[in-house]
This record gives sequence, C-alpha cells and structure tokens, in this order.
Amino acid sequence: MKNTFTKHAGKGMWFFLIAAGFLLAFAASIVFGQTPITVEQAVNAFVSYDENSTEHIVVRSDRLPRAVIASVIGASLAVAGTFMQALTQNPMASPSIFGINQGAIFSVVIGVVLFSVSSLAALTGLAFLGAAAAAVIVYFLGSLGRDGLTPVKIVLAGAAISALFQSYTQGILVLDEAGLQDVLFWLAGSVSGRTLDMLLPVLPFIGTALVGAMFMGKAVNLLVTGEDIAKGMGQHVAALKALMGIIVVLLAGSSVAVVGAVGFIGLVIPHVARFFAGSDYRWVIPYAAMLGAVLLVSADVLARLLIMPQEVPIGVMTAMVGGPFFVYIARKGVSQV
Repeated sequence: MKNTFTKHAGKGMWFFLIAAGFLLAFAASIVFGQTPITVEQAVNAFVSYDENSTEHIVVRSDRLPRAVIASVIGASLAVAGTFMQALTQNPMASPSIFGINQGAIFSVVIGVVLFSVSSLAALTGLAFLGAAAAAVIVYFLGSLGRDGLTPVKIVLAGAAISALFQSYTQGILVLDEAGLQDVLFWLAGSVSGRTLDMLLPVLPFIGTALVGAMFMGKAVNLLVTGEDIAKGMGQHVAALKALMGIIVVLLAGSSVAVVGAVGFIGLVIPHVARFFAGSDYRWVIPYAAMLGAVLLVSADVLARLLIMPQEVPIGVMTAMVGGPFFVYIARKGVSQV
C-alpha cells in the first residue's frame, strides 16, 4: 500500500511540474514575438483593456488565440497518437504517420478547390470524413493476410496511404494552381493567423473526445494486455476499438480543420508520457494531453523567434523533434505501448 501511494505521489508530482511548464510556455506565448510585450502589459490587456494600445490589441487578437489553439490542438494530437499506439499495438502509430492527417487534408483540398466550399463547418465535416476514410483503409490493409493485423503491415499500409493521399492532393493543386492560395492555409500547418472563431465549431467534438478519453484508461489497460485477456475480463473489445477509433478521428479531423497538418506530436508524446507515467493509461492519457499542449505551444514560441520577423512553419519545428525520434524508434524496435 505504501509503495502504491509513493508511486502515485511521484506521478502526481511530475504531472504538477509538467502543468507548471505548460503555464510558463503559455505565458511565453503571450509575451514573446515580433511586437515586444512586457508581463505588465500582458496582464493589463486582460484586467484593464485599452483599445488604443497596440500591445493590448496584439495580446487579445493574436497572442491569446494562438496560445489557446496550440494548447488544444497539441493535446488533441497527443491523445490521438496515444490511442492509435494502444489500438494497433504499434509504437510508430500516429495520425501523421498513418495517413489520417493526409486523408483529412485531401478532403479539405477537394472541397475548397473542386467545389468552392468555404464554410468552416463544411470543411470540418470534410476533414472528419477524410480522416475516417484514411483510418478505415489503413486498418483494412494492415489486417489483410494470414497473420492479420501486425505492426509492420500497418506501418507499410499507413505509409502507402499517406503517400497516396499526398500525391492526389498535389495532383489536384497542379491541375488548379489558382486553388493553391485557398488551401495554403491548411497545407502549411500553422497556428499563425488562426482565431478563436475557427476553434469554436470543433470545440464540442474535441472536448467530448478528450473528456471521454480521460475515462477510458482502465479499459485501454485491459486492451493492451491482449484481446483474449480483455475478453476474459468481460471487456467488449470490438466496441472499445470502435470507440477509440471514433475518438482518434474526432481529434485528428478537428486538428486538421483548424491548423492543418502538424506532424509528429502524436508519435513522440505518447512515448514521453509513458516515460513519466509508466504503462498505466489512467495516467498516460492525461500526461499525453498536457505534454502535447506543452510541445505545440513551445514550438510556436520558437517558430516566431528563430528568424524574426519571419516565422518558421510550426510543422518544421515539430518535425525537428519528431523526425529523429521516428528513426530512433524504428531502429530500436520499441514495442511497449
């Protein structure tokens, strides 16, 4: 009993420290950028807003929205990756690696370029549809053959579908170069220029998916021990897998609809979360959400500071971390999920 209490206390302490790091990253996102803003000015922008103050306008109209959006999307992508790795028993699973992000982007491009769709609600629906289609196709292809679903086959299927959707997207844009400007918003993968109005339509989906995920830790623990054991413990494995898949689609589709394709968060963060929290998904899932928010907010701050006054695309910043990490996982053959 004492050892259990000590273990939970240790995990709680790490979570508290990570949460403190998130608050620091969020504050840095409000203060740092092309327009210098002091901490006092940032605080006054909320407690005594002056519409004639450039600094206050920047804080309220630009810095706060992108910090909030980066936090929510970072958490969403991290939890989506955590569920994908548990669902497929594959340490390299993530929305970007398995083509889910690319499927969502492809649907958005078709809607914008071919059908002149401009409504955010419609584009969100298209992103969900593309993400779901990619997930189903990858899962089906990875399950073909005598051995059924295996980590190697699903990685190959994900890489193939990702490349396929990417080539289709490029082909459409080549045929209609005028439409390129309309979809750069999503292709770039950035929180720059995003407003809270863009987040609000998908917030119910993200909120429902994240809250639901937080209560599924015990069920996921049973699933990763093996389907036979889970069934023996009374787990409805098919229903659980379907629910986890729906959550992944909601989180990944919503993320693409708001910020475009931001990769590698769903790959890296689940491993970092398990490093701190162990194998208990009752801890891993909230750890992943918090760490994902920290990573994307921090990446956004660095993206605007590195080559100021220009900004590095935030996808480049996450790739700088995720690319080497992907190679490390592939070489080491990490199997614990």
